[in-house]
Amino acid sequence: MDFTYSDEQQALSELARSIFKDHVTQERLRALEQSGEWFDDVVWGKLAEASLLGIAVPEEFGGSGLGLIELGLLLEEVGRAAAPVPVFASTVLGALPLVAFGSAEQKKRWLPRVVSGEAVLTAALAELDGRDPLSPTTIATRDGSGWRLSGTKICVSAGERATAILVSATLADGGVGVFLVDPTAPGVTRERQIATNNEPHARLALDGVVVADGETIGVPGEEGRRVLGWLHERALAGYCAQQFGVCDRALRLTAEYTTERKQFDRPIATFQAVQQRAADAFIDLEAMRLSMQEALFLLERDGVAERAVIVAKFWASEGGQHVAVAAQHLHGGIGVDIDYPLHRYFLWSKHIELMLGPASEQLARLGAALAS
Repeated sequence: MDFTYSDEQQALSELARSIFKDHVTQERLRALEQSGEWFDDVVWGKLAEASLLGIAVPEEFGGSGLGLIELGLLLEEVGRAAAPVPVFASTVLGALPLVAFGSAEQKKRWLPRVVSGEAVLTAALAELDGRDPLSPTTIATRDGSGWRLSGTKICVSAGERATAILVSATLADGGVGVFLVDPTAPGVTRERQIATNNEPHARLALDGVVVADGETIGVPGEEGRRVLGWLHERALAGYCAQQFGVCDRALRLTAEYTTERKQFDRPIATFQAVQQRAADAFIDLEAMRLSMQEALFLLERDGVAERAVIVAKFWASEGGQHVAVAAQHLHGGIGVDIDYPLHRYFLWSKHIELMLGPASEQLARLGAALAS
């Protein structure tokens, strides 16, 4: 099998990397952190100008009409830069399910605004009790020609800035629905939550929020369950792509540092113990890359990729933790100095490791999938 990316894919990756290199500098990140802000409007605008926010959006809505593999390349670059922009939330959690299951009116209303960067979409999947996100405890009940949603979601990526949020809920008959919720609607309360990587998320409380029939993603019931499963798999794969970028950059920083840092008049990279630790981390990184690529390829080809996605998220969690800890270890004290960039990659890695289930949870899911 040829794992080489096409010229078009490589150009896309290089374009994104160039934007992040020019604008997501250590000085800029430090200034944002000191100001208490996280969202970088300048970078967001540059991504929109370069048509990168519409990679997986059809051309008729202003996008590029590409697929998950290309979107994964963009997410890798977001991870490498530790870029403070909600690319994952708006493109993966928001735009992808609209492209696949949204009505003609929903696509026309939202997708061009996602591509231009005017609108930020996201999805609320995680809940307080940590149950399986495919079986939400948020409840949707029929109310005339619409629905009423009640429940609490946590860790909603870009939830503070979102223009609309896809919310999963369980129906009275046990089915599932995915609903497009206006975060400013009566009954919606948003409360800031700071994630491990200092990214502001939102706790979303829904108290009898009214949602019209035309604001469902697909038909609530069995199709709604399929929509939620489809979204969940792509969310996991998106996290895997970001994690690979995060850990790739962390390990490269480590290679640069150990080559320059000297002990006993020798670069510490020449010490066998350092080489072995770095080699183990590289093997983990390659496992992350290959499992992530397989998951994206299978999702892109025929959409049947449950086990591959679980395996990829296992490696993103387990391998990501190993790489991040090894990078910190090999840097010594400077690794935890907040004037040095490595600490951001450690925090991002830990954040992604836990989102939508750590390694142990992925193993349990894989066991259940194999047993069934």
